[in-house]
Amino acid sequence: MITIEDFAKVEMRAGKIVSAEPVEGSEKLLKLSVDFGEENKRQVISGIAKFIKPEDLVGVMCTFVTNLEPREIMGLRSEAMIMAISNGEIFSLLKVSENIPLGGIVK
Repeated sequence: MITIEDFAKVEMRAGKIVSAEPVEGSEKLLKLSVDFGEENKRQVISGIAKFIKPEDLVGVMCTFVTNLEPREIMGLRSEAMIMAISNGEIFSLLKVSENIPLGGIVK
């Protein structure tokens, strides 16, 4: 269990996926470019390729954890984490309404 104080440290923001493409040499990974508004764009590497096509992600507003330490995945820098629900077969992104501003904070 974590405390509410620990959970409060997690920063989740609304971001719009502006591009998505497969990561060369991987069947699981997609490279996303995500617009968070004033924060500019960030690169996100995510293991969601078996659930969704890259072209179906472009323009989608989703929830991202944005205060994780950047991480190298297959030689690519990932600067946030997309939020999704999956049991291995069923998959759903945590989408955000289009009327939410880019970079809007989940509270």
